[in-house]
Amino acid sequence: MRFNTKVHVRWDDLDAFNHVNNAKYLTFVQEARVDMFWVHPARQGLTPLAKGVVVARHEIDYLAPITWREEPILIEIWATKISASSFHLAYVLRDEATIFAKAKSVMVPYDLENQCPRRLDASERSALEPFLEEKP
Repeated sequence: MRFNTKVHVRWDDLDAFNHVNNAKYLTFVQEARVDMFWVHPARQGLTPLAKGVVVARHEIDYLAPITWREEPILIEIWATKISASSFHLAYVLRDEATIFAKAKSVMVPYDLENQCPRRLDASERSALEPFLEEKP
């Protein structure tokens, strides 16, 4: 199952070339993760990854420019791998006709109090598993 959310292009997302600046794509996928892990789980009664999680790696393929638009961009997000101490996410940023970008992130559960990586607990794993779509 893929989680779907929408983000709006804001005026300050545009650069001098009148398209969304490449760094803003990371903001878009961050907003998608926040919706998936903090807003959506609360709606479903699931425990969000509130104990802490950090980004270990991002990868983005820019496929088409995003320009100013009133309609939001759709972001599909899903897990491609879940291990004891990390999980991998994939994203597609698109509208009805165009795929603008594909992205990947490696996320690491993090102990905020002790400032060190930690393992996923059972509730976090169960919150992620419905979104797992392993690579063929």
